[in-house]
Amino acid sequence: MDPLLAYTRAHQSEIVALIRRFVECESPSDNAAAVNQFVELVSDTVAPFARVKTFAGGKFGKHLFCEVGLPGRKKRGQVMALGHSDTVWPLGTLRTMPCREAGGRLFGPGVLDMKSGIAFFIFAVRALRELEIPAVSRVVLQLNSDEEVGSASSRPLTEKNAARSHAVLVLEPGTGLEGKLKTARKGVGDFTLLVKGKASHAGVDFAAGASAILELARQIARIAGFTQTALGITVNPGVISGGTRSNVVAAEARAAIDMRIVRLKDAAALEKKFHALRPFDRRCTLEVSGGLNRPPMERSARIVKLFHKAQKLAEDLGIELEESLSGGGSDGNFTAALGVPTLDGLGGVGEGAHAAGESILVDRIADRTALIAKLLAAL
Repeated sequence: MDPLLAYTRAHQSEIVALIRRFVECESPSDNAAAVNQFVELVSDTVAPFARVKTFAGGKFGKHLFCEVGLPGRKKRGQVMALGHSDTVWPLGTLRTMPCREAGGRLFGPGVLDMKSGIAFFIFAVRALRELEIPAVSRVVLQLNSDEEVGSASSRPLTEKNAARSHAVLVLEPGTGLEGKLKTARKGVGDFTLLVKGKASHAGVDFAAGASAILELARQIARIAGFTQTALGITVNPGVISGGTRSNVVAAEARAAIDMRIVRLKDAAALEKKFHALRPFDRRCTLEVSGGLNRPPMERSARIVKLFHKAQKLAEDLGIELEESLSGGGSDGNFTAALGVPTLDGLGGVGEGAHAAGESILVDRIADRTALIAKLLAAL
Protein backbone atom coordinates (compact mmCIF):
# COMPACT_ATOMS: atom_id res chain seq x y z
CA MET A 1 0.00 0.00 0.00
CA ASP A 2 1.13 3.54 -0.69
CA PRO A 3 2.75 4.78 2.54
CA LEU A 4 0.78 8.02 2.55
CA LEU A 5 -2.49 6.15 2.14
CA ALA A 6 -1.48 3.75 4.92
CA TYR A 7 -0.77 6.76 7.14
CA THR A 8 -4.07 8.51 6.45
CA ARG A 9 -6.05 5.33 6.97
CA ALA A 10 -4.31 4.73 10.28
CA HIS A 11 -5.11 8.31 11.35
CA GLN A 12 -8.63 8.51 9.94
CA SER A 13 -10.31 8.70 13.34
CA GLU A 14 -8.07 11.65 14.21
CA ILE A 15 -8.95 13.38 10.95
CA VAL A 16 -12.65 12.89 11.68
CA ALA A 17 -12.15 14.32 15.17
CA LEU A 18 -10.44 17.40 13.76
CA ILE A 19 -13.19 17.92 11.17
CA ARG A 20 -15.73 17.70 13.98
CA ARG A 21 -13.84 20.32 16.01
CA PHE A 22 -13.79 22.61 12.99
CA VAL A 23 -17.49 22.13 12.23
CA GLU A 24 -18.47 22.73 15.84
CA CYS A 25 -16.60 26.05 15.77
CA GLU A 26 -19.27 27.87 13.75
CA SER A 27 -18.03 30.66 11.48
CA PRO A 28 -20.72 32.46 9.45
CA SER A 29 -19.41 35.11 7.07
CA ASP A 30 -21.36 37.91 8.74
CA ASN A 31 -19.98 37.26 12.24
CA ALA A 32 -16.38 38.43 12.34
CA ALA A 33 -15.88 37.36 15.95
CA ALA A 34 -16.99 33.80 15.19
CA VAL A 35 -14.78 33.60 12.10
CA ASN A 36 -11.83 34.90 14.13
CA GLN A 37 -12.43 32.19 16.71
CA PHE A 38 -12.22 29.57 13.97
CA VAL A 39 -9.08 31.20 12.56
CA GLU A 40 -7.52 30.98 16.02
CA LEU A 41 -8.44 27.30 16.21
CA VAL A 42 -6.77 26.61 12.87
CA SER A 43 -3.76 28.72 13.87
CA ASP A 44 -3.32 26.75 17.09
CA THR A 45 -3.65 23.48 15.18
CA VAL A 46 -0.93 24.32 12.65
CA ALA A 47 1.35 26.20 15.07
CA PRO A 48 3.64 23.19 15.72
CA PHE A 49 4.72 23.11 12.07
CA ALA A 50 3.83 26.48 10.51
CA ARG A 51 4.55 30.19 10.69
CA VAL A 52 1.20 31.94 10.91
CA LYS A 53 0.15 35.46 9.96
CA THR A 54 -3.30 37.02 9.93
CA PHE A 55 -4.56 39.96 7.89
CA ALA A 56 -7.50 42.26 8.59
CA GLY A 57 -10.63 41.49 6.60
CA GLY A 58 -12.43 44.79 7.08
CA LYS A 59 -15.91 44.13 8.42
CA PHE A 60 -15.28 40.41 8.01
CA GLY A 61 -13.00 38.14 10.00
CA LYS A 62 -9.24 37.83 9.64
CA HIS A 63 -7.60 36.14 6.68
CA LEU A 64 -5.05 33.48 7.61
CA PHE A 65 -1.75 32.86 5.84
CA CYS A 66 0.88 30.38 6.90
CA GLU A 67 4.04 28.76 5.59
CA VAL A 68 4.34 25.13 6.62
CA GLY A 69 7.59 23.39 7.39
CA LEU A 70 8.13 20.30 5.23
CA PRO A 71 11.10 17.96 4.74
CA GLY A 72 13.52 18.69 1.90
CA ARG A 73 16.32 21.24 1.85
CA LYS A 74 16.11 22.89 -1.54
CA LYS A 75 12.79 24.41 -2.56
CA ARG A 76 11.99 25.40 -6.15
CA GLY A 77 9.31 28.02 -5.81
CA GLN A 78 5.96 27.96 -4.04
CA VAL A 79 2.77 25.91 -4.02
CA MET A 80 -0.29 27.58 -2.54
CA ALA A 81 -3.19 25.76 -0.87
CA LEU A 82 -6.31 27.92 -0.83
CA GLY A 83 -9.51 27.75 1.17
CA HIS A 84 -11.95 29.78 3.23
CA SER A 85 -12.89 29.93 6.88
CA ASP A 86 -16.43 31.28 6.50
CA THR A 87 -19.65 29.32 5.99
CA VAL A 88 -23.17 30.20 4.88
CA TRP A 89 -24.71 28.85 8.10
CA PRO A 90 -25.88 31.30 10.81
CA LEU A 91 -24.61 31.01 14.36
CA GLY A 92 -26.64 28.43 16.29
CA THR A 93 -27.26 26.10 13.34
CA LEU A 94 -25.62 23.27 15.30
CA ARG A 95 -28.67 23.14 17.59
CA THR A 96 -30.84 21.87 14.75
CA MET A 97 -28.13 20.41 12.52
CA PRO A 98 -25.54 18.83 14.83
CA CYS A 99 -22.28 17.35 13.63
CA ARG A 100 -22.89 13.60 13.60
CA GLU A 101 -21.68 10.43 11.93
CA ALA A 102 -24.25 8.07 10.44
CA GLY A 103 -24.56 5.73 7.47
CA GLY A 104 -20.94 6.15 6.44
CA ARG A 105 -21.21 9.93 6.37
CA LEU A 106 -20.21 12.85 8.55
CA PHE A 107 -22.91 15.53 8.67
CA GLY A 108 -22.84 19.13 9.83
CA PRO A 109 -22.93 22.79 8.74
CA GLY A 110 -19.81 23.53 6.70
CA VAL A 111 -18.48 19.97 6.83
CA LEU A 112 -18.34 19.75 3.03
CA ASP A 113 -17.93 23.44 2.23
CA MET A 114 -15.23 23.40 3.35
CA LYS A 115 -13.93 22.50 6.77
CA SER A 116 -13.09 18.93 5.81
CA GLY A 117 -10.74 20.22 3.11
CA ILE A 118 -8.84 22.29 5.68
CA ALA A 119 -8.48 19.25 7.95
CA PHE A 120 -7.28 17.14 5.00
CA PHE A 121 -4.54 19.67 4.26
CA ILE A 122 -3.36 19.69 7.87
CA PHE A 123 -3.09 15.91 8.00
CA ALA A 124 -1.44 15.83 4.57
CA VAL A 125 1.29 18.05 6.00
CA ARG A 126 1.54 15.89 9.12
CA ALA A 127 1.89 12.78 6.97
CA LEU A 128 4.76 14.24 4.96
CA ARG A 129 6.53 15.39 8.10
CA GLU A 130 6.14 12.18 10.07
CA LEU A 131 7.06 9.96 7.11
CA GLU A 132 9.94 12.33 6.26
CA ILE A 133 8.85 12.65 2.63
CA PRO A 134 10.51 15.72 1.09
CA ALA A 135 8.55 18.43 -0.71
CA VAL A 136 10.25 20.04 -3.68
CA SER A 137 8.53 23.42 -3.20
CA ARG A 138 7.72 25.83 -0.42
CA VAL A 139 4.12 25.27 0.68
CA VAL A 140 1.77 27.97 1.98
CA LEU A 141 -1.87 27.94 3.06
CA GLN A 142 -4.30 30.85 2.78
CA LEU A 143 -7.78 30.82 4.29
CA ASN A 144 -10.10 33.70 3.41
CA SER A 145 -12.88 34.94 5.68
CA ASP A 146 -15.23 36.31 3.02
CA GLU A 147 -15.36 33.77 0.17
CA GLU A 148 -19.06 33.05 0.61
CA VAL A 149 -19.89 36.76 0.28
CA GLY A 150 -17.78 37.70 -2.73
CA SER A 151 -14.13 37.81 -1.51
CA ALA A 152 -13.93 41.60 -1.81
CA SER A 153 -11.40 42.07 1.01
CA SER A 154 -9.40 38.87 0.40
CA ARG A 155 -9.02 39.04 -3.37
CA PRO A 156 -5.90 41.29 -3.39
CA LEU A 157 -4.16 38.98 -0.90
CA THR A 158 -5.16 35.91 -2.90
CA GLU A 159 -3.86 37.37 -6.13
CA LYS A 160 -0.60 38.54 -4.56
CA ASN A 161 0.21 35.13 -3.10
CA ALA A 162 -0.97 33.24 -6.19
CA ALA A 163 1.29 35.35 -8.40
CA ARG A 164 4.23 34.06 -6.33
CA SER A 165 3.19 30.44 -6.84
CA HIS A 166 3.63 27.98 -9.68
CA ALA A 167 0.50 26.03 -8.69
CA VAL A 168 -2.62 26.57 -6.58
CA LEU A 169 -4.51 23.72 -4.90
CA VAL A 170 -8.04 24.68 -3.87
CA LEU A 171 -9.46 22.78 -0.89
CA GLU A 172 -13.10 23.22 -1.93
CA PRO A 173 -15.23 20.05 -2.14
CA GLY A 174 -15.15 17.82 -5.19
CA THR A 175 -18.04 17.46 -7.61
CA GLY A 176 -20.64 14.82 -6.77
CA LEU A 177 -20.23 11.58 -4.88
CA GLU A 178 -17.41 10.64 -7.26
CA GLY A 179 -15.37 13.58 -5.97
CA LYS A 180 -14.47 14.88 -9.42
CA LEU A 181 -11.83 17.59 -9.43
CA LYS A 182 -12.71 20.95 -10.92
CA THR A 183 -10.68 22.08 -13.91
CA ALA A 184 -13.12 24.83 -14.86
CA ARG A 185 -15.59 27.05 -13.04
CA LYS A 186 -18.06 29.58 -14.33
CA GLY A 187 -17.48 33.26 -13.78
CA VAL A 188 -20.05 35.07 -11.66
CA GLY A 189 -21.65 38.48 -12.04
CA ASP A 190 -24.37 40.39 -10.22
CA PHE A 191 -26.55 43.10 -11.71
CA THR A 192 -29.21 45.30 -10.16
CA LEU A 193 -31.89 46.82 -12.36
CA LEU A 194 -33.69 49.75 -10.74
CA VAL A 195 -36.87 51.01 -12.43
CA LYS A 196 -38.36 54.37 -11.53
CA GLY A 197 -41.90 55.16 -12.63
CA LYS A 198 -44.63 57.53 -11.49
CA ALA A 199 -47.00 56.90 -8.58
CA SER A 200 -50.74 57.50 -8.79
CA HIS A 201 -53.97 56.28 -7.19
CA ALA A 202 -54.79 52.92 -8.82
CA GLY A 203 -58.55 53.65 -8.73
CA VAL A 204 -58.96 57.41 -9.00
CA ASP A 205 -56.13 58.35 -11.33
CA PHE A 206 -54.79 55.12 -12.85
CA ALA A 207 -53.81 56.58 -16.22
CA ALA A 208 -51.63 59.22 -14.61
CA GLY A 209 -49.30 56.58 -13.18
CA ALA A 210 -46.39 54.79 -14.83
CA SER A 211 -45.96 51.42 -13.14
CA ALA A 212 -42.38 50.54 -12.31
CA ILE A 213 -43.53 47.00 -11.57
CA LEU A 214 -45.08 46.53 -15.00
CA GLU A 215 -41.96 47.97 -16.62
CA LEU A 216 -39.74 45.65 -14.57
CA ALA A 217 -41.83 42.63 -15.58
CA ARG A 218 -41.34 43.47 -19.24
CA GLN A 219 -37.60 43.98 -18.71
CA ILE A 220 -37.27 40.65 -16.92
CA ALA A 221 -38.73 38.85 -19.91
CA ARG A 222 -36.17 40.60 -22.09
CA ILE A 223 -33.28 39.82 -19.70
CA ALA A 224 -34.23 36.14 -19.55
CA GLY A 225 -33.49 36.04 -23.27
CA PHE A 226 -29.81 36.76 -22.55
CA THR A 227 -29.39 33.14 -21.41
CA GLN A 228 -27.58 30.90 -23.91
CA THR A 229 -27.27 27.50 -22.30
CA ALA A 230 -25.34 26.06 -25.25
CA LEU A 231 -22.55 28.55 -24.49
CA GLY A 232 -22.77 28.09 -20.73
CA ILE A 233 -24.33 31.53 -20.24
CA THR A 234 -27.15 31.82 -17.70
CA VAL A 235 -28.89 34.97 -16.51
CA ASN A 236 -31.22 34.58 -13.55
CA PRO A 237 -33.45 37.36 -12.14
CA GLY A 238 -33.43 35.93 -8.62
CA VAL A 239 -34.97 38.63 -6.43
CA ILE A 240 -37.58 41.26 -7.28
CA SER A 241 -39.12 43.97 -5.12
CA GLY A 242 -41.19 47.09 -5.57
CA GLY A 243 -44.32 49.02 -4.85
CA THR A 244 -45.90 50.13 -1.61
CA ARG A 245 -49.59 49.16 -1.69
CA SER A 246 -51.89 47.35 -4.09
CA ASN A 247 -53.96 50.51 -4.61
CA VAL A 248 -50.93 52.58 -5.63
CA VAL A 249 -49.34 52.46 -9.09
CA ALA A 250 -45.74 51.57 -8.19
CA ALA A 251 -43.17 54.34 -8.47
CA GLU A 252 -40.16 52.06 -8.01
CA ALA A 253 -39.16 48.42 -8.48
CA ARG A 254 -35.90 46.53 -8.71
CA ALA A 255 -34.46 43.15 -9.60
CA ALA A 256 -31.26 41.43 -8.45
CA ILE A 257 -29.86 39.31 -11.28
CA ASP A 258 -27.23 36.56 -11.30
CA MET A 259 -25.02 36.00 -14.34
CA ARG A 260 -22.78 32.96 -15.04
CA ILE A 261 -20.31 32.56 -17.90
CA VAL A 262 -17.77 29.94 -18.98
CA ARG A 263 -15.60 32.28 -21.07
CA LEU A 264 -14.28 35.65 -19.95
CA LYS A 265 -14.91 37.12 -23.41
CA ASP A 266 -18.66 36.69 -22.89
CA ALA A 267 -18.73 39.09 -19.93
CA ALA A 268 -18.27 42.29 -21.93
CA ALA A 269 -21.04 41.36 -24.38
CA LEU A 270 -23.47 40.67 -21.55
CA GLU A 271 -22.61 43.87 -19.74
CA LYS A 272 -23.22 45.74 -22.98
CA LYS A 273 -26.66 44.12 -23.30
CA PHE A 274 -27.61 45.15 -19.76
CA HIS A 275 -26.54 48.74 -20.30
CA ALA A 276 -28.38 48.85 -23.63
CA LEU A 277 -31.76 48.18 -21.99
CA ARG A 278 -34.34 50.87 -22.73
CA PRO A 279 -37.77 51.36 -21.14
CA PHE A 280 -40.92 50.13 -22.85
CA ASP A 281 -42.84 52.94 -21.15
CA ARG A 282 -40.90 56.14 -21.77
CA ARG A 283 -42.26 57.66 -18.58
CA CYS A 284 -40.06 55.15 -16.71
CA THR A 285 -36.30 55.27 -16.29
CA LEU A 286 -33.84 52.39 -15.89
CA GLU A 287 -30.65 52.29 -13.82
CA VAL A 288 -28.29 49.32 -14.24
CA SER A 289 -25.44 48.66 -11.82
CA GLY A 290 -23.07 45.77 -11.20
CA GLY A 291 -21.14 43.46 -13.47
CA LEU A 292 -18.67 40.58 -13.38
CA ASN A 293 -17.19 40.10 -9.91
CA ARG A 294 -15.51 36.70 -10.25
CA PRO A 295 -13.83 35.80 -13.57
CA PRO A 296 -14.29 32.29 -14.91
CA MET A 297 -11.73 29.59 -14.24
CA GLU A 298 -11.15 28.57 -17.83
CA ARG A 299 -9.86 25.08 -18.61
CA SER A 300 -6.37 25.91 -19.87
CA ALA A 301 -3.60 23.61 -21.08
CA ARG A 302 -1.65 24.27 -17.86
CA ILE A 303 -4.64 23.35 -15.71
CA VAL A 304 -5.15 20.15 -17.71
CA LYS A 305 -1.48 19.29 -17.23
CA LEU A 306 -1.84 19.75 -13.47
CA PHE A 307 -4.97 17.60 -13.46
CA HIS A 308 -3.18 14.81 -15.35
CA LYS A 309 -0.43 14.96 -12.72
CA ALA A 310 -3.06 14.49 -10.01
CA GLN A 311 -4.61 11.62 -11.99
CA LYS A 312 -1.27 9.85 -12.14
CA LEU A 313 -0.66 10.30 -8.42
CA ALA A 314 -4.19 9.06 -7.65
CA GLU A 315 -3.45 5.79 -9.45
CA ASP A 316 -1.00 4.96 -6.64
CA LEU A 317 -3.96 5.26 -4.27
CA GLY A 318 -6.24 3.05 -6.35
CA ILE A 319 -8.39 6.04 -7.29
CA GLU A 320 -9.57 6.98 -10.77
CA LEU A 321 -9.91 10.76 -10.87
CA GLU A 322 -12.31 12.57 -13.17
CA GLU A 323 -12.63 16.28 -13.96
CA SER A 324 -15.63 18.58 -14.07
CA LEU A 325 -16.93 22.06 -14.82
CA SER A 326 -18.67 23.73 -11.87
CA GLY A 327 -21.35 26.37 -12.22
CA GLY A 328 -20.28 27.86 -8.89
CA GLY A 329 -17.28 30.08 -8.30
CA SER A 330 -14.45 29.90 -5.78
CA ASP A 331 -11.34 31.90 -4.99
CA GLY A 332 -9.63 29.59 -7.46
CA ASN A 333 -11.31 31.66 -10.18
CA PHE A 334 -9.04 34.57 -9.26
CA THR A 335 -5.85 32.51 -9.29
CA ALA A 336 -6.66 30.79 -12.59
CA ALA A 337 -7.46 34.15 -14.19
CA LEU A 338 -3.85 35.18 -13.43
CA GLY A 339 -2.65 32.24 -15.51
CA VAL A 340 -1.48 30.25 -12.46
CA PRO A 341 -2.26 26.52 -12.89
CA THR A 342 -5.11 25.89 -10.46
CA LEU A 343 -6.65 22.59 -9.42
CA ASP A 344 -9.93 22.87 -7.53
CA GLY A 345 -12.19 20.46 -5.68
CA LEU A 346 -9.52 18.63 -3.66
CA GLY A 347 -11.54 18.75 -0.45
CA GLY A 348 -14.36 16.60 0.85
CA VAL A 349 -16.31 14.11 -1.23
CA GLY A 350 -20.00 14.34 -0.45
CA GLU A 351 -23.13 16.33 -1.21
CA GLY A 352 -25.52 18.95 0.11
CA ALA A 353 -23.30 22.03 0.33
CA HIS A 354 -25.38 24.94 1.68
CA ALA A 355 -28.24 22.49 2.33
CA ALA A 356 -29.64 20.72 5.39
CA GLY A 357 -28.15 17.36 4.38
CA GLU A 358 -24.59 18.64 3.97
CA SER A 359 -22.26 15.67 4.45
CA ILE A 360 -19.04 13.96 3.40
CA LEU A 361 -18.28 10.29 2.76
CA VAL A 362 -16.12 8.97 5.58
CA ASP A 363 -14.54 6.30 3.39
CA ARG A 364 -13.11 9.00 1.05
CA ILE A 365 -11.29 10.88 3.81
CA ALA A 366 -8.08 8.84 3.68
CA ASP A 367 -7.50 8.80 -0.08
CA ARG A 368 -8.32 12.50 -0.42
CA THR A 369 -5.87 13.45 2.31
CA ALA A 370 -3.20 11.23 0.78
CA LEU A 371 -3.73 12.79 -2.66
CA ILE A 372 -3.20 16.27 -1.26
CA ALA A 373 -0.02 15.04 0.44
CA LYS A 374 1.29 13.52 -2.79
CA LEU A 375 0.61 16.74 -4.68
CA LEU A 376 2.35 18.85 -2.02
CA ALA A 377 5.41 16.59 -2.27
CA ALA A 378 5.53 16.44 -6.06
CA LEU A 379 4.74 19.96 -7.31
